[in-house]
Order: sequence, then C-alpha cells, then structure tokens
Amino acid sequence: MSTRAEFRIEPSPEILAGARAWLAPVRTALGQEFVAAYLTGSVLTQGFDPKHSRVNLLVVSRSLGGEVLDAIAKAIPATSATPPAYEPLFMTQAQIEKSLDSFPIEWTEIQERHLLIEGDDVIGNLEVPLTYLRLQCEHELRGKHIQLRQAYLQHHGRPADLETALGAAASGLATLFRTLLRLRGEPVPATSAQVIQRVSDVFELDAHALLGAHLVRYGGKKPANGGAANAETGALFRSFIAELERLTAAIDQLRLP
Repeated sequence: MSTRAEFRIEPSPEILAGARAWLAPVRTALGQEFVAAYLTGSVLTQGFDPKHSRVNLLVVSRSLGGEVLDAIAKAIPATSATPPAYEPLFMTQAQIEKSLDSFPIEWTEIQERHLLIEGDDVIGNLEVPLTYLRLQCEHELRGKHIQLRQAYLQHHGRPADLETALGAAASGLATLFRTLLRLRGEPVPATSAQVIQRVSDVFELDAHALLGAHLVRYGGKKPANGGAANAETGALFRSFIAELERLTAAIDQLRLP
C-alpha cells in the first residue's frame, strides 16, 4: 500500500535546524553505514508543541551490529534541559522491509507523514500489504474492546475512573480509525473528530457514541461526580464499547480488493 505524505505540515525552521544539529554527530558516527534520516510523527502536524511533545526521528542504517551500536551510543547528543526533546528510532533498511507485515499500521503512518532530512529516500515507495493492515486493525480493535469492557467492570460505579480509562484509549484509537479509512480507500480528514465522524459514516455507526473517548480526553470535560454523573458516564462508556464491537465485526467482514 503506497501513500502520499499529503497530511504533512512543514516543521518550523527552528525545529528543522535543531533536528539536523542533533543528527550531525550520529551521521558522522555511522559513516558509510548511514542511509537516511527522517522527521516523523506529530512534529509534522498542525499545532505541534515542542514544550510537551517529542521530536521523532527515524534513522536508517545499513547495519546495526555491536560496533555500530557502540559508535551511535557515544555520538547521541545529551538530552537538553531546553525543549524540544528528540526521540530517535534506529532501523536497518532490511528490518524495515521485513517488518511491513509485522507493523503495517506503524509503517503506513510513517509513510504518510515523514520528511526526509538527509540521505536516500527508502520510505516513499514502501508497499504495505493491505491484508496485514486489516489483520492488525482487527487485532488492535479487539484488544481495545476487551480492555475497555474489563475496565467498565473494574471501575463500575466510579465515573472518574471510567472517564480516565475512556480518555486513555482515545489516542491509540485515533490511529486505528485513520487506518480504517485508508483500508476503504477514503481520504483521511485533518482532525481526529472529523476522522471519527467519517468512520461512523463509512461503517454506519453512531457517531455520537463513537466520539465518546475523544470528547472525554480532548473536550475539556470536568471529572464526573454524583449519582447523575455516574449514570451518564456509565451510559457513555457502554455506548462507546458497543460501537467499538460493531466496528470490529465490520472489519472482520471487510473484503479487500
């Protein structure tokens, strides 16, 4: 599956200069083993806040044996007390190509949102198999559904704890929902709320219920208290996991081209 980096936002000149400065000693240490380096993830999204989010870097090498690892470890710049913080992922080109079936969602996300800052592009032409992408989506959705159902039983009668569990699920589910739209050949909207709305439309789900986790985490809702809050949060939680179960069943039956 080939995707374009059409949802990428250009990083600020300061972030880009800082990333290249971080990379410089690592690039030197790798020498002929160096293949490419990319910015990935949230740094390429609108509203990135360097005070609270890390700058993700993907560094691709020809090999990562013991001597190479030692050289990298000595070259990695010390963590600065001044943000942003840098979070590198080191992979060989062969490991990337061999892991497309193991991490199809992760590589699809990186392929769609990456910026080459040095070297030869080895990400742009990756082909992530749709079959593996569907299987990982189903696996992750089933796992989330089971976890949330268990959380409902564990925290029943404690609305604040239920909201915490629901909000914690929101970030990972946003990634899954984007992937589900890609599986259906749908364009991915810019915001998570729009993504959830579109998933609801495509798979004929209750959008209000499916938005529950997102609204709890990002909607500025105050922690619930009292009997009425308990009933409201419980109903929200039950509705959300019911729609998640329906979505999982739809993905199980999804036929790919």
